[in-house]
Amino acid sequence: MTRRVVVTGLGIVSPLGHTVDTTWEAIKAGKSGVGPITRFDASQHLVKIAAEVKDFDPAKYMPAKEVRRRDRYQHFVVAAAAEAMSRSGLQVTDANRHRTGVVIGSAVGGVESYYEQAQDYFETRDPRRITPFGIPMLIVNAGSNLISLEIGATGPTATPISACATGAECIGHAFHLIRSGRIDQAVAGGGEAPIFPLGIATFDRVGACSRLNDDPEHASRPFDKNRLGLVFSEGAAVIVMEELDTARARGATILGEIVGYGSTSDAFHITAPDPEAKGAAAALRLALDDACLNPADIDYINAHGTATALNDVMETKAVKAVFGDHAYDIPMSSTKSMTGHGMGATAAMEAAFSLLAIRDQVAPPTMNLNEPDPECDLDYVPNQAREMPIQTVMSNSFGFGGHNVSLIFRAFN
Repeated sequence: MTRRVVVTGLGIVSPLGHTVDTTWEAIKAGKSGVGPITRFDASQHLVKIAAEVKDFDPAKYMPAKEVRRRDRYQHFVVAAAAEAMSRSGLQVTDANRHRTGVVIGSAVGGVESYYEQAQDYFETRDPRRITPFGIPMLIVNAGSNLISLEIGATGPTATPISACATGAECIGHAFHLIRSGRIDQAVAGGGEAPIFPLGIATFDRVGACSRLNDDPEHASRPFDKNRLGLVFSEGAAVIVMEELDTARARGATILGEIVGYGSTSDAFHITAPDPEAKGAAAALRLALDDACLNPADIDYINAHGTATALNDVMETKAVKAVFGDHAYDIPMSSTKSMTGHGMGATAAMEAAFSLLAIRDQVAPPTMNLNEPDPECDLDYVPNQAREMPIQTVMSNSFGFGGHNVSLIFRAFN
C-alpha cells in the first residue's frame, strides 16, 4: 500500500512579511513587496529595484554570535524552519530522529558572504582576514545542515539544486523519501539571499531583469504584453511533511496532502527554456501520473510566471499541451507579481501558497496584468484574488538549465 504524505507545518520569510500569516494576507490583498534597493548603493546599476526582506532580525532565531557566522540565506531558512516546526508541533526525539529527514536547498547558497570575503581579500591581500566560518557560510548544503542540527534530525539530509526550481525539487525529494518508507517525516524547502551588487549585475547582464526603477510596485508583470523581466527577491519557505499515520498518531493538524511530483530536464540550453515546452509539459504529466489524477482534477495552478519574455509563453504552451481545452477553464496565477523572484526559495514559497489556497478556498491574483500577451491567453486571475472551490492545486517551477518541477497538493480527506 502506498504511504500517504501530509503537510502539518508551514514557515515563510518573504518581502511581504516574516511569517506565513503576514505574507499570505498580503498576497490575497495583492500587495507588492518590490521597492528600491536599500541593501547596497545601486546608483551605478541599471537595475535599482528588488523585493527585499525588510526589518528582519536574525537574532530572534539564533544567538548573536551565530548570526555573524551564518550567511543571510541561512538566517532566512532557520527562521522559516522554526515557524514551520512550531506550527506543526512536531517533536524530534530519540525515538524518531533517525526517521526524520531535512531537505533544504538554495540556488546559489552563501554567495553574498563569498563576495564580501573575496572583496576583503583582494583589497588587503591578507589571508588572515578570511573568516574561519567562510566555508560554512558559502556552501549550499548549509541550510540542511543547520536545520538538522537545530532539530536533532539524523535521517537523510540532502540539498538538490535545480536553479529556480530548487525549493520544489527539495519538497518532491522529501515527499518520495517519506512515501517510499525511508523516513516518516521531513523538513523541506529553500532559501535565497541574492540581492547584492554582483547578483543583481549578473542577472541583468543576461537580460532577465526588469528595469522599471521609477515604478517598482508594477515592475513584475507576468503574462502581460508589456512585461519587462523578473524582479530579484529573497527569503525562505519551509514545510513539514509527515506520513499520514505518524501525523494522526500525535494528533497533528493536517493542512493538506502532497500527492504528485514530476521532474524533468529540457536538455536544450544553458539558460533559455525549450520554446516548445516539451520538458515542462512532461514534468506536469509526470506529476499527474504520480498523483493518479486526470487533468480535469486540477482546480488551480500556481504558475512559475517570471514575467520574462521566454518563460511566460513557454509555460502557457506547457499547460495547453497537458490540459488541452480544459486549460482555459483552470485559473492560473503568478504570485511572483508580488513577491518577486527569489530563485530557489520561491518554488517552496509557492508550494506553501498552494496549500493556503486550498485552506482558504481562494486563488491569489496575478497583479499588474493589464494587457495580456496574445500568446498568453489563459485565465491568470488578473489583479484580484478570486474566491472559488479549490480541492487540488498544481504548482509549477522551472529553472535555468532546463529544470522542470511540478508538485500537486490536495485537500486532506
